Amino acid sequence: MSAESQLSFIGIDLSGYQLRAATVSGKGVIGERREAPVQPESLVAQVTRVVNDLRQSATAIGAVGIAIPGLVNRQSDRVVASRYLPSTVHQDLHAEVMEKTGLRVELENDANAAAYGEYIIGAGRGSRDMFYITIGEGIGGAIILDGKLWTGATGFAGEVGHITIDTEGSECQCGNTGCLETVASAPNIVRRANERLNRDSTSSLSKLAMNKDFTADDMAHEAMEGDDFAMMMIERTGKYIGTGVASVINLLNIERIVLGGGVMQAGDLILKPIIEEAKKRAFQPCFEATQIVAGALGTDAATIGAAMLARDASVT
Repeated sequence: MSAESQLSFIGIDLSGYQLRAATVSGKGVIGERREAPVQPESLVAQVTRVVNDLRQSATAIGAVGIAIPGLVNRQSDRVVASRYLPSTVHQDLHAEVMEKTGLRVELENDANAAAYGEYIIGAGRGSRDMFYITIGEGIGGAIILDGKLWTGATGFAGEVGHITIDTEGSECQCGNTGCLETVASAPNIVRRANERLNRDSTSSLSKLAMNKDFTADDMAHEAMEGDDFAMMMIERTGKYIGTGVASVINLLNIERIVLGGGVMQAGDLILKPIIEEAKKRAFQPCFEATQIVAGALGTDAATIGAAMLARDASVT
């Protein structure tokens, strides 16, 4: 066995509020894991500690991949924008982690990283072209064409969360109004549910009405348990997402669409209305050529994908 085939890679996912890291073999198999709350103000030091810790558990580490919740310019290795990470780490993260660990480091947007993971060993495996949508705290997307991430002119392609769904809808953090993210991201699903609970007395029987601090995960759980109100809200969310999916299908005539992120914990309860709505709104020949499936890697998608991107960057 060659020394190259024995290399492992470290994948780090900084999306959300938890840092998830793992050693990943060259075939995409996770070894050792680490998880901790993200420490935004001391992120470089935290990432460096995690990398050095994981290095002790692997024979040899080839490179590190870091999935960032925000816009990443791969050419300049800079975080251009991130609502979760402080501006102080935008310019220095890549260079400082490389300097402190002595390893090559690849930064990538978290949706791109998760898409690559699903493409290599998950629900996208076997396809040539794929669009990935992650639905969680925000909504992100990624495009893979002929086996390679297509990131656009400056690395920001795939921002499906900012497709306009309702021109008179709520204001989005991007400055537009009525983006898909304003109705279908986890915080906005909760907002819509609370608004409905407040104006519809018949919804008071829902278990969600008894918990003022419920989350989108709670709603998915209650929907799976048969709660009528939660099922209705999940179904309506699926219709919004399906509208966005139809736009992707019409634009790209893509072979496969993979849906990931925490909201997809609702399983078929959300996948079915997504597919039904996409079928209604997409150009039929394009729709019939597209498979729409749930992701297979769950919360490991971005971690594995970041490691695989680090692996493949070393041979290009």
